[in-house]
Amino acid sequence: MPRVLAVADEVVERLWTEQVLAHSAVDLIVAAGDLPFDYLEFLSDRLDRPCVFVPGNHDVDLGGYVKVRGLWTRAGLPARWPGPAGAVNADGRVVDVAGVRIAGLGGSIRYNAGPNQWTERQQARRLRALLRRAWWRTKDGRGVDLLLTHSPPLDCGDEPDPPHRGFACLHRAVRRLRPGLLLHGHVHPHGQRRADRVLGGTTVVNVVGYKVLDVPARAGATAREPDAVGGRGVARRSGVRWRR
Repeated sequence: MPRVLAVADEVVERLWTEQVLAHSAVDLIVAAGDLPFDYLEFLSDRLDRPCVFVPGNHDVDLGGYVKVRGLWTRAGLPARWPGPAGAVNADGRVVDVAGVRIAGLGGSIRYNAGPNQWTERQQARRLRALLRRAWWRTKDGRGVDLLLTHSPPLDCGDEPDPPHRGFACLHRAVRRLRPGLLLHGHVHPHGQRRADRVLGGTTVVNVVGYKVLDVPARAGATAREPDAVGGRGVARRSGVRWRR
């Protein structure tokens, strides 16, 4: 059962020291956005574990960067990728890292002209592309273990103010992918514990700051033909086991 260190939005000072080694038993670091990239690099380097992330609305624009034969390009020209060195950007992708299959969708609802902000329609379009990729990836019979987002689903851990409203299309993502976990950031607890929520059998967890948790083992799944907006995972998941 893989164990992940999940981080988002708020730097935890003790993790940016040797105290992070208290979590050396984790298999993977997942980041839900809006953290300094050198913080993610430190966590990955010090724990010697891979890092998978999605960008938040306060992160720089990482769109358009392509790695070709080990070199980053943008618009066909050599470029320096501004993201965290060695980390995997899962935004709009499905990736398999450390035994965990992760689908990612970064960004927040659009509330100003900043990067990584999307209208509901734009995010729904991005989700359709993700679901098509997920269908092809899950044809091996394995479903998605974890959905990593910056924003929560609408009315499932979000806030009523415009910048912190969730995405309605993430309800569709959960129905199609049926991950055991949806991990998100963006909504700051301000010192109060945010209760986990359940959406269609998926446990939705606000990981602002950090949490350490086990990814439940997934039963075998058989991929189905996609509908108009993409494929769907079919396996049910067991409960989540927390560790602090």
